[in-house]
Amino acid sequence: MSTLVFGHKSPDTDSTGSPILWAWYMNDVKGGDAEAVLLGEPNTEAAFMLKKWDLPKPRIISDVDEGQACVIVDTNNPAELPENINNADVQAIIDHHKLVGGLETKGPIDITVRPLACTATIMVDLMGDDAAKMPDAMKGAALTCILSDTLEFRSPTTTEHDREVANKLAADLGVNVGDYAAEMFAAKSDVSAFSDAELIRMDSKEYEVSGTKFRVSVLETTAPGMVLDRKESLMASMKDVASEDGVDEVLLFVVDILNEEATLLVPNDVVKTLAEKSFGASVEGDTVVLPGIMSRKKQIIPNLAL
Repeated sequence: MSTLVFGHKSPDTDSTGSPILWAWYMNDVKGGDAEAVLLGEPNTEAAFMLKKWDLPKPRIISDVDEGQACVIVDTNNPAELPENINNADVQAIIDHHKLVGGLETKGPIDITVRPLACTATIMVDLMGDDAAKMPDAMKGAALTCILSDTLEFRSPTTTEHDREVANKLAADLGVNVGDYAAEMFAAKSDVSAFSDAELIRMDSKEYEVSGTKFRVSVLETTAPGMVLDRKESLMASMKDVASEDGVDEVLLFVVDILNEEATLLVPNDVVKTLAEKSFGASVEGDTVVLPGIMSRKKQIIPNLAL
């Protein structure tokens, strides 16, 4: 039985590229039998990465069988994982998020959780000297993951080590970081083919504040107008998404990568109160601009208050 390697639901670039990277390492370096899989369709930037580096799209799974050997990357939150995860045989976790709790394992496992901006950075470190064996496709995947999670080093989650690893990968590949990041962000920004509900769920996590359950969604883009032009239909869709997903409210932050700010859609008084208490914002109308807000992990989730 192959060991499945996967990240979180609603896979972004890191949760698409890092499973591919680690499965390569397990197979080609360690001589194992591993398969990268996804827990949903990759977003447009992740799809760009797969095409750019000629990487086959991993198959998509909805759950795992009892006893299935697996490695979890880019999350440790059971809510973002298959429903049957605690009956699987989780063998390792590689992550850069805070510990959530709730995962159960068959026995002791390898856990690596480091305060870096990207799972792929951690993986390159764990490979040690073997990282030099990465073919260009793997280096390209790792580079894309790091530039995505750091927003080309603009995110406050960025560390100097993330920057060093990304620049080394870019040099090995002969890639100009700025030019390549612009290609990536252009791909991420083209959301014209997605429905409102798909946009809301594209990069989204559930979080509870004072007994209220939120779906906290982020859309990172270099063309915020493309999303904000749809704000009325997006806000209407939020009610359906909340009902279908079993949460009380949806928060949608449109992150302007170039101007380094986020616009929060404010469909009701609950979100208005949250914006004012969480970010010290003065809300007038159905949107509010939050200067300097770029990271859900470091700036949004920790500050949410009602």
